[in-house]
Amino acid sequence: MRKENSGFKTAFVSEAGTFMENRDYFAYVELEDMACWVIADGLDRDSEVYSAEMAVTSLLEEFTEKPTMSRRKLEEYIRVAHEWLQYESRRVRLKTSLILIATNYTDMVWVSAGNVRLHHFRGGRLLSKSMDQSLTQVMADEGVIADSSVDQHEERHNLLQYLGMPDKFDPYISNRIKLTDGDVLLLSTAGLWEAVSVPEMLDSLEEAQDPAKLVDTLEEVLLSKQRAVVPNYTAAAIYVDKAFKEEKKDKKKLVKWIIVSLIPIIIAVGVLIYFQSKSVARMAETAQEMLEQAENGDRYAAEESYAEALKAYSEARNASVKLKDKVHKIMYTKKYNIAQLIVGADEYAKDGNYAKAAEQYKKAKKEAENVDVFNPKELDLRIDRMENYVQINEWVKEADLRAEAQQYADAIVIYVKARKAAIEATFPAGEQQIRTKLENAESKMADLKKQQKKLIAEQREQKGDRYFDANEYKRAAEAYSNAQEKYQEIDMLDKVLAMERKIGKAEEKLNPIIPAAKEAASSPTGGDGPADQVAP
Repeated sequence: MRKENSGFKTAFVSEAGTFMENRDYFAYVELEDMACWVIADGLDRDSEVYSAEMAVTSLLEEFTEKPTMSRRKLEEYIRVAHEWLQYESRRVRLKTSLILIATNYTDMVWVSAGNVRLHHFRGGRLLSKSMDQSLTQVMADEGVIADSSVDQHEERHNLLQYLGMPDKFDPYISNRIKLTDGDVLLLSTAGLWEAVSVPEMLDSLEEAQDPAKLVDTLEEVLLSKQRAVVPNYTAAAIYVDKAFKEEKKDKKKLVKWIIVSLIPIIIAVGVLIYFQSKSVARMAETAQEMLEQAENGDRYAAEESYAEALKAYSEARNASVKLKDKVHKIMYTKKYNIAQLIVGADEYAKDGNYAKAAEQYKKAKKEAENVDVFNPKELDLRIDRMENYVQINEWVKEADLRAEAQQYADAIVIYVKARKAAIEATFPAGEQQIRTKLENAESKMADLKKQQKKLIAEQREQKGDRYFDANEYKRAAEAYSNAQEKYQEIDMLDKVLAMERKIGKAEEKLNPIIPAAKEAASSPTGGDGPADQVAP
């Protein structure tokens, strides 16, 4: 009955800040012999499910069914929650940062993945705190940045571990930590610890006599900063007024047990040292290969040979994974991703999907902002070229629609503009395609004009026929002459000759040929009059 003989008090605050939804989640359970507190920060933006709540619920269900302080069992429980988030990542990848505390009211063990934090206070001082699993923390551990700058560094949310991640999941599990009367455990998400510093936490702790007062004070400190944007924030305080006291065991038996337990460990360490000495050379070779491939990748990227750079960065990244070198893995993964974006954009451009290519080039440029080996001006040229190609294709589509509507004059104007732009943009494939379309439109326009002239000529010919039938031969001849002119313009020689014949017939009607006999009869000296006489 450990709970009855101990005193633990809990209070928490959890708010959405300036956002519409609160994606943080905190819950806990206190059983007779053990207790568990879990706080999570949802990192995704799925509109239907809340990853933080899912993870916390899963962990507490597992713990309630089988309470434990076993580090192995607690790791199993957190992996169950991790795999559940992976399984439910159908629309978007579900991600959450989380920390768990398990206690038997005497000791505690905590498990974390991400950048949700535990601060352990004792005697009004900070005894210890959890370490983030982020790129910023790695940089601080390796001396690249100062420890004091971790809370505000731009890479503090670049997490190396979190529930739901697609790669290898490796949560941190602490050793057992003895609890003492008066200990205070503070759990907080990034929304709180980013705004409230450790000195401010200590000041708040000095003023607070119970957990409810502490979390209220911390919230007041956060809101007093009057930030324009306040993210989701959660703080949970656990006051250990009284830890359960276990009976002291026989020290001699304990020492004997420790010695016996150490024997297999000593043997295992000896075997490990033997095998490690054999692997040193291999690790050195791998490190050398990693650096060489990284240099090759940088050289290829500077030469704009991005496919070769992609391959080299892939080899360098694989070597860093073998070496378990997290910093270099992150560095080479970033360069690999940039090269992959550019190579993918090149493929889109090759397939004619210029809009997608431009989008990929823009992503590559954004990712490469702080990576010197990738030339931003060269990427700008590629982006401009793709956007020009997109504009040219839009013009071609517009011209195609005009051509389909037989608006060939408008289509030709747009095709000419698009072709000129294609030549200026060094777009040979597009220029050739546009030239073909332009020639086709011009041909169809010529055909259309020919048909129109033919129609006019036929109408004039028919008009001449009507005049001819009405014995208006002069007007018929004029109509035939006009029709002949149009037929001449469109090279219809057979119709030109036909009009010539019709004109001739009309003129014959206008100027009929008089037979010779009739002509003699109508003469003054001819006909039936008296014959001329010759004087004798």
